[in-house]
This record gives sequence, structure tokens and C-alpha cells, in this order.
Amino acid sequence: MKAVILAGGLGTRVSEETIIKPKPLIEIGEMPIIWHIMKNYSKHGINDFIICLGYKGYMIKEYFANYFLHTSDVTIDIKNNKTDIHDIHAEPWKITLIDTGKETMTGGRLKQIEKYIDNTFCLTYGDGLANVDITRLIEFHKKNNRVATVTAVQPPGRFGSLDISENKITNFEEKPIGDGGWINGGFFICEPKIFDYIENDKSVLEKETLEKLVKENQLSAYRHTGFWQSLDTLRDKKYLEDLWNKENPPWKVW
Repeated sequence: MKAVILAGGLGTRVSEETIIKPKPLIEIGEMPIIWHIMKNYSKHGINDFIICLGYKGYMIKEYFANYFLHTSDVTIDIKNNKTDIHDIHAEPWKITLIDTGKETMTGGRLKQIEKYIDNTFCLTYGDGLANVDITRLIEFHKKNNRVATVTAVQPPGRFGSLDISENKITNFEEKPIGDGGWINGGFFICEPKIFDYIENDKSVLEKETLEKLVKENQLSAYRHTGFWQSLDTLRDKKYLEDLWNKENPPWKVW
């Protein structure tokens, strides 16, 4: 099975980082966030990736083209134009990198890689970390027999929660789970038929495409109550960095 990663957005809300690199290359623990995402898929036996590029996509190409330089010791013979790689540390990944346009919307990016898909596939964003059980997610999708399945999550509240009775605080909870609502957490499983629901480069996956699927009862929801966190701001980056530097970061399942 293949995993498609949407990695072409501008990342304007974390422009302090994205002014020099695409959002999926923002580092958590000295490794790009997209690497963390791919490691989790790999843990579940998915090692064939299609990455939809856009803003500064050439940097993602260069990162993977020079992957050995990032992960292994090397000897570079400049005179003879030769590089020897020592103690190779590389994942068993096959990565197809597709330029889908700087201004293309999420649905349009997906539509452009249709020719590379011939079966059920995974789909997610290049800026969200979670400990979703991909194997169980796939099983859930197949059992429900719909065009697509989205992972539904409940993000933590941004502020602490207070229960107050007669001017007295009866309970304090730091950043509790949100107000009970479920949101799109990415980590989709899709059938190739999803491409029939996408019109062109201006199509937004989260709007036109998913709305059409809902109207035709073709979108399932897999409830994930474990860890999930998107990287939208520097605050999110610091939070993920702090978790990584502690023992057993919650999304590290490999």
C-alpha cells in the first residue's frame, strides 16, 4: 500500500521557519516532521510514499536525494568525484516526489498524482503527528466499505479549564480535551474512486471533496483518542520539541 503526503502548503502561520524551508522540513529533534510521519507509516509496513510538493518543494527533493548525507558517515573524494557511505542508516523507503504547483489546493494536489495510484492508499498532511494505529485504521476502512475514511480527533483545549461553583473553583484541568467536537485529523484511507470527486487544481479536499463524499454516505470516521498534534505555530513546534526531548514521545511508535 502507498501513502500520499500533502506537503505543498505555504505554512504562513509559522513563517518564522517557512521563510527558509517548506513546513514539512521543520525539525523536531533534529529530524524533519515529515520524517517522523513516514517512520510511523513504516512501522506498519508502509514504505512506498508519494509526496505532493509545492512551496519550496525542491528542498524536499534535495533532502531525500542526499538522505545518506543526513543519516550516515561518508567519505567524499572530491578529486575523483566519489562518495563512500559508511555504516548505512536508511529506511526501506521508495519515495516519489511530484511537483503539484505552488498555488494548487489540497484536492488538486491529490488529483495530480492519480496516475500513480492503482489501489487503496493512505493519505495525510505533512505537518501532523499522531500515534494512530495505521493497521487498525486500514482494517476499519475495509470493514466499512466506503470511498474514504478520515481519522477524527479531539484536539486539546488551548487554555486550562475551570469548574466554578459559588465563586469557588471545584476543579482545574490544564489544557483538557476540547469541547467534545471531533475534527479532521488527517490520516485518511482512500479508494481510487476518490479521484472522481475532485474536479481541478482549485478543489479543496476538506471542502468540496469531503462534502461530496458525506452527501453520498461515502466517508467513514475512525475515532482516534490517542495523541495528535499539528504543527501550525512556533508554540506547537516548541511543544513537540519538549515532548521529543522527554522519555517516550507519544507519537514515537517505531
